[in-house]
Amino acid sequence: MKLKRAYSPGEVLNMKIPRFEFSGDWQTSIGNPAKSGVWIIWGASGNGKSSFVMQLAKYLCSFGRVIYDSLEESTGLSFQMSLKRHKMGEVKKKLIILDREPMEQLEERLRRRGSPGIVIIDSFQYSGLNYKTYKEFKERHPKKLFIFISHAEGLHPAGRSARKVEYDADVKIMVSCFKAWCKSRFMERPGEPYVIWEEGAAKTLKDDNMEDYLNDGMGE
Repeated sequence: MKLKRAYSPGEVLNMKIPRFEFSGDWQTSIGNPAKSGVWIIWGASGNGKSSFVMQLAKYLCSFGRVIYDSLEESTGLSFQMSLKRHKMGEVKKKLIILDREPMEQLEERLRRRGSPGIVIIDSFQYSGLNYKTYKEFKERHPKKLFIFISHAEGLHPAGRSARKVEYDADVKIMVSCFKAWCKSRFMERPGEPYVIWEEGAAKTLKDDNMEDYLNDGMGE
């Protein structure tokens, strides 16, 4: 068996690893994340998750082309209304919307030269992936950034496989009370929550459980 190359600390420190130069509220909440890897976003219905994902997708379009595979919602009226509400027409062809494209076809798309580097998959539960196939999928595309949207069960993604993805992900974001609470491997401590909707967030009570979640295992 041929062993993979080993590195010294100095060699790793000198590596030029591509990262996003986030700014403003995005930088405060997430940091400057790598341009590849895995994020997972989850939250209960009615807390602003869909709006957050649209805002994030729009922001990421300022860095490059983004695929949005709408596996769960398709391209129906509510999805259309969300696009209109967040003025997604402004990003033009930088956002590529797929209507329930199966994972096999999505992967064929990603193999093409010059395919987008950022992929939003909505949702993990509708993707048909389990933890084993998820790992195989991401390892076949080490230069891509995959952002999985997930159903929620309490303070965590719903289902055993999604929960394992949470532990594996570089960026973990729970949406609650119209705020996005982030744990990121690219920050030494939790950042400030990203406010999705000022009026909605102001009307909700402080969620003390979120403080406990954020302070529990930043590096997991």
